[in-house]
Amino acid sequence: MSHTSVPEHVRYRLWGRAGGRCQYPGCNRPLWADDVTKAEFNVAYVAHIVADKPGGPRGDPIRSPQLAGELSNLMLLCDAHHRLIDKGDPDGHPEERLLLMKGEHEDRIVRVTGVARERRSDVLLYGANIGEKVKLPTFRQAAEAMLPEWYPARDRAAELSLVNSWKKDSEKDYWAIEEENLRRGFHSELRPLVRAPGSHLSVFAVAPQPLLVLLGRLLGDLPEVEVYQLHREPTTWNWLSDTAQQQTLLVEEPSAPADGPPALVLSLSGSIAKDRIEAVLPRANMWRVTIGVPNNDYLKTRVQLREFRERLRLLLDRIKLVHGSAGPLHVFPAAPVAACVELGRIIMPKADLPMRLYDESEGRFHHVMDLPAD
Repeated sequence: MSHTSVPEHVRYRLWGRAGGRCQYPGCNRPLWADDVTKAEFNVAYVAHIVADKPGGPRGDPIRSPQLAGELSNLMLLCDAHHRLIDKGDPDGHPEERLLLMKGEHEDRIVRVTGVARERRSDVLLYGANIGEKVKLPTFRQAAEAMLPEWYPARDRAAELSLVNSWKKDSEKDYWAIEEENLRRGFHSELRPLVRAPGSHLSVFAVAPQPLLVLLGRLLGDLPEVEVYQLHREPTTWNWLSDTAQQQTLLVEEPSAPADGPPALVLSLSGSIAKDRIEAVLPRANMWRVTIGVPNNDYLKTRVQLREFRERLRLLLDRIKLVHGSAGPLHVFPAAPVAACVELGRIIMPKADLPMRLYDESEGRFHHVMDLPAD
């Protein structure tokens, strides 16, 4: 507990640096209102890191009086965490730890509040069951993944998921229900949200791959979209540094295209054997996009996703040149979320081949959806 009177101008500066929120990691509670009644008043405590009296927590005979009114020695805390560091567990909160907490919180406030207005982005969360109920990221997780390049334009996300659906992707009517829900939700909820000039959308999705391609197709004509990818190691939605080790995309063309239908095989997050495709599409001319070792965590950087978009756009043109414009192009995806969405986004209406999308269930591929050429 503070015994000295901290100068008013120092308190103002501390409030500004803390963004008016508790600086204890994981708390971030706004300190201008009561949690229960929402009545607005000051619920903050100005806490000393080195106590202002030698006998206090982390006190020192010489440094305590020297640092009593110094901004660098003060933290803005809620009541619970003020009591924790001074009375509940002072030994567990040495000076070094508190300085680290203060520094990390204030650095974050600088990053967030330093973003210019044009870096605002609306958040889209989309999910559909993949064998079992999916778990989407929270709005807070999405916001953290966007920073510092973007920050949420609103205090909630737009959600296109079919709430409380117990349908599984192996059930007969699953695809028709989910496709209708996605199309209707997109046109009624999302289009009005991003119609304004200069709008930007940040997309977080977990769904069966044909639905992700459809989502990308619907997003295709929107001006500014960034699609995020859930990584497993480490578990995060944040894009990793573009200097991370990457695998090069490989495109394999059919050796001698015959009269059979063209098939686009995305063998990125897993391998797709030739006989599994021929079991449902005899005489298929396979155009395969793969990497040296397909795995479900290969896509880690924005650079990789941009490369995927560029290579796929050229490949769609190449397939049409070889096979003509009659179509359809049969698509067998084993690819990361973001890659599937981007595949849908690069489709050029009335120019590209119509697509027939397949999904794997019960050990074999099934035709589940068509994307017309419009």
